[in-house]
Amino acid sequence: MKHFKPLIYPLCLALLVVSAVIPPALRADEIMRLATQPEKSAELHFLKPGKPEAATVLPPPPIAGSPEQAADLDSVRAVYHSASEADKTAAYGEKKFTVFNFSQAVGPFFVAANLPKTAAFFKKVQSDAKLVTDQGKDFFRRPRPFTSDPSLSNGKLEKSFSYPSGHSTESMTLALVLVQVWPEKKEAILAHARQMGWQRVQIARHYPTDIYAGRVLAQAIVKQMNKREKFEKDVAEVRAEILAAQAASHN
Repeated sequence: MKHFKPLIYPLCLALLVVSAVIPPALRADEIMRLATQPEKSAELHFLKPGKPEAATVLPPPPIAGSPEQAADLDSVRAVYHSASEADKTAAYGEKKFTVFNFSQAVGPFFVAANLPKTAAFFKKVQSDAKLVTDQGKDFFRRPRPFTSDPSLSNGKLEKSFSYPSGHSTESMTLALVLVQVWPEKKEAILAHARQMGWQRVQIARHYPTDIYAGRVLAQAIVKQMNKREKFEKDVAEVRAEILAAQAASHN
């Protein structure tokens, strides 16, 4: 034991330092909250801080243990089990997306390589929508459906909260702005955004109420964006680029 004595004191000191740095065990919901907090470096492009704020725009989700929550979860189960493999494949395929996921609605010329200004503009729009959504998730802290019912677990599971749906909010925000830029394809664009949101229920990532909340929040986001002069200017420039790309595709 004499040989190990010199090592005891440094080891004890190290343990004391570690115990001082590491806080007591965090609750699961606290860990999830920290995981979903936006990075401090996050930057808003077309929105002012707190405008809109999901906590004031949206009603709270169904209360845990309530009949409303039970009905919402039953809806997830029904949609998930009735979804075809093609539905689920499409949902997994759009786990990550950009405005160019709407190319089927707009036209084959609508690709990033043809539209650098459009790509940069909508990346900012989506970033703003994500920040607002993440703050809403952090405020409401609703667990995902597969947390309430583990039998719904499939694929790689998200660690973030459920309400409102990020896919629903971001896709509908992109769609509503794209409709301003390209109103000729309004119905097809909005239909695809609704589909992207609903697919998240088909793979049990969200409740229907998460999806509906995302659509409402998207409207509030775009309403605030339209109050900014820079946003209106960029919309005009993007439309000009899209018109030019469409014309070039016909030559």
